[in-house]
Amino acid sequence: MTSAHPPEVPAEIPAAALDFSRFADLAEAFSDEVITHSRAEDVVLPEGAGTLVLIRLDNDHPKRPSTLGPSSLIQFGEVLAAALSRAQAGEIAGIAVIGKPGVLAAGADLGAAERVESRDHSTAMADLGHHAYRLLEDFPVPSFAFINGTALGGGLEIALAAQHRTVSTAAKGIGLPEAFLGLVPGWGGIYRLPRLIGPETAAEVIFNNALNNNRTLTGNKVHALGIADALFEAEDFEAESLGYAARIISGDPATAQQLTAHRSHDFSAEAWARAVEAAERTVATKLGPSAPAPRRALDLFTQVPERTREQSRAAECEALGDLMLTDEFRNTVYAFLNLLQKRAKRPAGVPAVEPRSITKVGVVGAGLMASQLAMVFASQLQVPVVLTDIDQARVDKGLAHIAAQLEKQASRGRLTQEQAAGLRGLITGSTDKSVYADADFVIEAVFEEINVKKQVFAELEAIVPAETILATNTSSLSVTEMAADLQHPERVIGFHFFNPVAAMPLIEIARAPQTADEPIATAFALAAGLRKTPVLTSDSTAFVVNRVLLRLMSEVQRAFDEGTDAATADAALKPIGLPMSPFTLLAMVGIPVAQHVTESLHSSFGDRFHVSANLQRLIDAGVTEIWSTDDAGRPFIKDSTLALMSFGSSPRTSEQLLRTVEDALAEEIGMMLEEGVIASRQDVDLCMILGAGWPLHRGGITPYLDQVGASERINGRGFNTRD
Repeated sequence: MTSAHPPEVPAEIPAAALDFSRFADLAEAFSDEVITHSRAEDVVLPEGAGTLVLIRLDNDHPKRPSTLGPSSLIQFGEVLAAALSRAQAGEIAGIAVIGKPGVLAAGADLGAAERVESRDHSTAMADLGHHAYRLLEDFPVPSFAFINGTALGGGLEIALAAQHRTVSTAAKGIGLPEAFLGLVPGWGGIYRLPRLIGPETAAEVIFNNALNNNRTLTGNKVHALGIADALFEAEDFEAESLGYAARIISGDPATAQQLTAHRSHDFSAEAWARAVEAAERTVATKLGPSAPAPRRALDLFTQVPERTREQSRAAECEALGDLMLTDEFRNTVYAFLNLLQKRAKRPAGVPAVEPRSITKVGVVGAGLMASQLAMVFASQLQVPVVLTDIDQARVDKGLAHIAAQLEKQASRGRLTQEQAAGLRGLITGSTDKSVYADADFVIEAVFEEINVKKQVFAELEAIVPAETILATNTSSLSVTEMAADLQHPERVIGFHFFNPVAAMPLIEIARAPQTADEPIATAFALAAGLRKTPVLTSDSTAFVVNRVLLRLMSEVQRAFDEGTDAATADAALKPIGLPMSPFTLLAMVGIPVAQHVTESLHSSFGDRFHVSANLQRLIDAGVTEIWSTDDAGRPFIKDSTLALMSFGSSPRTSEQLLRTVEDALAEEIGMMLEEGVIASRQDVDLCMILGAGWPLHRGGITPYLDQVGASERINGRGFNTRD
């Protein structure tokens, strides 16, 4: 097959397709829905093309994007049905859908979907979207979607149901995020998209983009992929879209041919095989077997070439009917709405004082971490950044690394050459710390040793004004101790980034007992300026993410040292769906770093944090990993590595070790909350999602520990009872 599948438009739309009364009970069950209204108006098209009905989707909330719950979909379908009779009477020449400024529709109302409690309602919710969207696809005169802004999930599926699409250059936030959210693109998107742009490109959107932290598309990308026929500038988008509609309705063959020529036309069996293989690889790499939604989406996608539209509709409704009732979906909605959308944007502990303005940033150090920090400060704040190190060779190496990274971004089109040159100009280096004399914020990223950091702060205090904020990027050392000998300890904070700095969204802001309000308020404002999510912690060893991760890793290492074989120990946590296994994470972090943080935690909290003699032997021998890989990519432990270690005779099964780790995490998080390390369990969940890649379908770490019974076993109550 060398061209897209033609739409399956019936010769006549049956009366049942126009009746939405059977969904009245569903709408009644969600009577608190914020309705996105479908307001129809007649537009006389240019060039004598006739009258077009333009439906504007608008929830009448200036700050809340339009979403699609039961009442919204019923209204949309009924407006289409009313327009259909006019089309059949020859009164209108076309129909189109557009959204309010900046938003077509942000998908299904997840709040309503989360409250679905019966399978009758979950399958009805799925079927309702199909019932409405089929009218747009089957409309007897040309139907259009004008994608003027955000079009996510069901919002993009409206556009896919239309027979023609335009998109604005200003549009962003476009995609099918359902696999990320614990659902499937179940209002026809999984069926229509590959039939429009080819299976390989569709797999990128449905699987790769969704499972890469919900990556979305811009209007330009939507056009380049062939999802939209035409791309118009934002300033005159609606007028240009109406002109495009007029040309299509008038039957201008040049317009139709020109505006669809950019699509992929490979719909062959080979293309489908490549697409399915790529999707399977993405799902396996990102989530493994623990998340049901991506697997269900993969099953649906694989069957698209063999199914009719009606068969796919039935399968999609079945899938959504099942998935909406799962813990994984409810967990995802909790994580997405309550944490990533609400808690992240309204963090706890922000002091009610004005933050300082940051006009120049200093970074102490010129190594890999310091270079990353310099780049993110310069690129996001657009202010001068100066870094220092103990000799010119180190400074030059750091600046060279930054220049190479900027050039790489420019070569990939992420920056223009002018932007890259501008950023290089903002970042300078020196061996003399006096360059910090006019800095508003200085962060150290030097060797993780308390006396080294104390010396750095003492040197800085002799140079910078008393109001300059001094920050440490430490992952495990005491901020209080670092500031103990300073004249102004109140301006010292922890400002802990995660590696890689550009990609990881979390910053842990650590407040010591002596820290004043203004530095903390400034840290929150600065994190927002860096497009990061800040979470406030007390000055407690390893703060939140590393304390939780190291408790997990130390329990696995303890079991390994006691005689559990490596394969069992490393795979025991696989049912959780973590982004990587403990031994893989250990190699990525670096065994010496992990050992150092564990030693700090052991010093503070005792034997809960197992300091492995085996790991120390590997460090002493210069061995950087437990697993090596053979020529086929299979993991194994070298004999020379095994020879360095000794083991006990008390092996555990994978089930025993998983339960041990779950109980240990419940204990540690319970203690952290009792100690006041962090404000609430929601903040623990947010930190673990953003800082450690805790899977979204687990809802965060505390819902998971509640659901497996660890919270009750160890603490006598669930974490959710603390809210």
